[in-house]
Amino acid sequence: MPSIANRGEQMPPSPIRKLVPYAEAAKKKGVKVFHLNIGQPDIETPKAILDAVKNTDMKVLEYSHSAGFESYRRKLVTYYDRNGIHIDHNQIIVTTGGSEAILFAMMSCMDPGDEIIIPEPFYANYNGFAISAGIKVVPIPSSIETGFALPPIEAFEKAVTPRTKAIMICNPNNPTGYLYSLEELEVLKQICLKHDLFLFSDEAYREFCYDGRKHISALSLEGMEKHAILMDTISKRYSACGGRIGAFVTKNKIVLDTAMKFAQARLSPPSFAQILGEAAVDLPANYFDAVHAEYNARRDLLIARLNKIEGVTCPCPGGAFYAIAKLPVEDSEKFCQWLLEDFSFNNATVMMAPAAGFYATKGMGKNEVRLAYVLNLDDINAAMDCLDAALKIYKN
Repeated sequence: MPSIANRGEQMPPSPIRKLVPYAEAAKKKGVKVFHLNIGQPDIETPKAILDAVKNTDMKVLEYSHSAGFESYRRKLVTYYDRNGIHIDHNQIIVTTGGSEAILFAMMSCMDPGDEIIIPEPFYANYNGFAISAGIKVVPIPSSIETGFALPPIEAFEKAVTPRTKAIMICNPNNPTGYLYSLEELEVLKQICLKHDLFLFSDEAYREFCYDGRKHISALSLEGMEKHAILMDTISKRYSACGGRIGAFVTKNKIVLDTAMKFAQARLSPPSFAQILGEAAVDLPANYFDAVHAEYNARRDLLIARLNKIEGVTCPCPGGAFYAIAKLPVEDSEKFCQWLLEDFSFNNATVMMAPAAGFYATKGMGKNEVRLAYVLNLDDINAAMDCLDAALKIYKN
């Protein structure tokens, strides 16, 4: 039998999805599973944007332009302008989800063997994208004790080598929920300009910022026009994860032209989802008010409940809809599997994502979990009841 590729062997399983078989088995036994493991919002996708797809008068489902429909890209310009990001439609490539935008950035800007610096913990699929592109992730640890703030500039300076080509951030962050400040972004700008690096900025959770704080885009940083690349998606913003529509945005024409060749190679992004995304830009200005208030309440409840459980520590996230908590267990993966296989409370249990999968440094995050507060308040309360009861009886 022919052997598979090394990159296939190196590809890590998803820490978010690897426990799914145990959750399915629990459900077959009649146990209710509270899914705090995955960032799938339960907020309804706006009816107006689904109707835009249903009401499309299309005789032939054709390819779009490889960069996406021009009408959608022009609409996106107005969306970004409202968020302090000033571009034109020719600086946008519509992608198949934010995932493809990240791959385009890595494939366009980096060669096999090049290095990308990423503060950890980070979105687990960055590892998979890097392996696909043949590049090396250089992690810089952040700490739960600081609420996962940006590591000091000295840590970045120490990590830069002749093979370093980029720094990558997710802002607000998945999995920590940390929201980077202007001061922290200025630190990243200083490093990128000094060492002539790209700054890849995953801004999937732009709309989800709390405590009166505002999101600042890497593309709005003065002097970073040739360095900043924005990766975006409609998935979380409009509760449209299955749409698989994202965007690759940069003011660097050479990078854009290079990414366009990768876009042409995959022909075009999904047409129906572009129609949905275009309609979403026209949602009323107050659409996010209720959504934001709901997530804010969920965050406050989850963090309060977690920190009341004996032995649990969880900093309050400033954005997105994730939190990382430290548990009084030795191995959170074993604990999370035990929750699904052997535990129930009021005929229910809770599913979380073991946090070790969000670190590149082996041994880190072993007693941490990521929780996504994408369930309603009643379900979050019930899930925390389960977690509290489980920790009282769990034996490491």
